[in-house]
Amino acid sequence: MNAGSSEKVGQSGTGRPKKTRERVRSFLKLFGHDETALILIYPDPDSMASALAVKRLLWKHVRSTSIVYIGKIQRLENQAMMDLLKIPMVEVSNVDPESFARRILVDSQPDHSEALKDYRYDAIIDHHPKTKEWDVPYVDIRPEYGATATILTEYLRSARIKPSMKLGTALLYAIKTDTANFERAGIHEDVKQFRYIFQYANMNLLRKIEKSELTLTDLRYFQTALANRSLSKKGLFTHIGKVPSADICVQVADFFTRVHGVGWSFVSCVSEGELNVVIRNDGYRKDAGKLAKSAFGHLGSAGGHRGAARARIPLEILREKGVKGDTASMARFVKERLKF
Repeated sequence: MNAGSSEKVGQSGTGRPKKTRERVRSFLKLFGHDETALILIYPDPDSMASALAVKRLLWKHVRSTSIVYIGKIQRLENQAMMDLLKIPMVEVSNVDPESFARRILVDSQPDHSEALKDYRYDAIIDHHPKTKEWDVPYVDIRPEYGATATILTEYLRSARIKPSMKLGTALLYAIKTDTANFERAGIHEDVKQFRYIFQYANMNLLRKIEKSELTLTDLRYFQTALANRSLSKKGLFTHIGKVPSADICVQVADFFTRVHGVGWSFVSCVSEGELNVVIRNDGYRKDAGKLAKSAFGHLGSAGGHRGAARARIPLEILREKGVKGDTASMARFVKERLKF
């Protein structure tokens, strides 16, 4: 059975949602025992845990699997998660993705990053809003879910695979972070799988990962964010300028959501040749993903969920639009696009 069309992947021929068992069966039929499989991710807790779950699913179904990531692992909690849970990952420059017989994209879609567009995929498993109909043999995209780790936990349960302590801890942490402890996102299935996977997680390891968030250097960017902040009826906005990793924007945006009376937080920064705009809100009668797409979608990749979204715009496109690269010009451009 080929799971190529959206009807085959997400639904049965009668229009009813497919059972997880059917999904897993369709997914595993893609692979041959003598084949090599690559699991490609953009590293964060959800993608790392989900990749680890896919690797476990494919055990005994393929000759070997490799988890490969694009970008850099700079956030301390991501590094701690990889080290403490011994997640076997390699950077994409150290392998040739085309040398693998099968390629799986997890917790992302090909147009989420320029680096992801270069490859052909056999499967996409994700929880972000679907950006288009992908011509891929197997697609399981469920934007209503709070985390891709929830989907993969369902897969493991359907396959009757009992997760190891490290896999259980990874999946639990992934669901916690992507739902912001169920404050930002999540449906009944996220809660259900969280409760199930809890029994396999190591709370001591989890606490160690969660406490590895900031360095003294990171505080400098928080200081800049606070100094540059501006408040309007729309919410709280700041532009940090050039940073080593756009994840700093995420940390600041999440921090701003704790400010009483602020419904929206907008944080922008420049990293790796792109302008990044991170949007957060309380998710109540608001849609961050829709706003990101309408404001920046025509310039780069943009989208997300109701409570959390991000836009990435290549600096060369901004230069073509006449936007200067200084901090004031960048901040002014973002505020104009957001109608701040």
